[in-house]
Amino acid sequence: MNRRFKRYNRRKKSSKIKEIIYMHIKNNIKEYLIASIIFLIGIVIGVIFINNLSETQSSEITQYINSFIQNLKANQKINDLSLLKDSILENIILAILLWFMGSTVIGSSIVYLILCFRGFCLGYTISSIILTCGLGKGVLFLLSYILLQNIIFIPCIIALAVSGMRLHNSIMKDKRRENIKVEILRHTLFSAFILILLILTSFVEVYISKNLLMLIVNYL
Repeated sequence: MNRRFKRYNRRKKSSKIKEIIYMHIKNNIKEYLIASIIFLIGIVIGVIFINNLSETQSSEITQYINSFIQNLKANQKINDLSLLKDSILENIILAILLWFMGSTVIGSSIVYLILCFRGFCLGYTISSIILTCGLGKGVLFLLSYILLQNIIFIPCIIALAVSGMRLHNSIMKDKRRENIKVEILRHTLFSAFILILLILTSFVEVYISKNLLMLIVNYL
């Protein structure tokens, strides 16, 4: 009886969380579309950038990625703790930057630039790997090392950007001090929750994605 009750409670909580997420996206669908388009534009720019590099620059990128793959094949030990610290620090800085810029009226446009830049980095990375490894092996590389953490990472930074847009729009509509305080607090709490998820992506990258890459590295 207790087990059934616990299962019922878990299902109820899960259903409630899904409903909250659904309503949040529904109420901010316009902002999510804008943020997603900006991120996609960044990816496209990154792909175009790689495709228009000189032979010397392409050779340097290829050499760097090949060196990375060869080191993995040689079972060169990677310091997981150091890699994790760097990844977490990078995600903390990104979250704080997006939170701060989203909390200021003039910073909302910088949020768009950060989002576009992160899209550019992803597009740059994808194109570089495919340029070096070819389509088949490049997709295998991307599926093992890039996909998992980005399933969490991309929605998180888009959601953070949307939270900043929502804060900006709310302050523009109602400039009362009480409303500004409430909206900034809401944005801060939401940003803290997203930061936890971003830190989770660091663990996924270091302890899951990297190990998956180690398993398939001999096929690259």
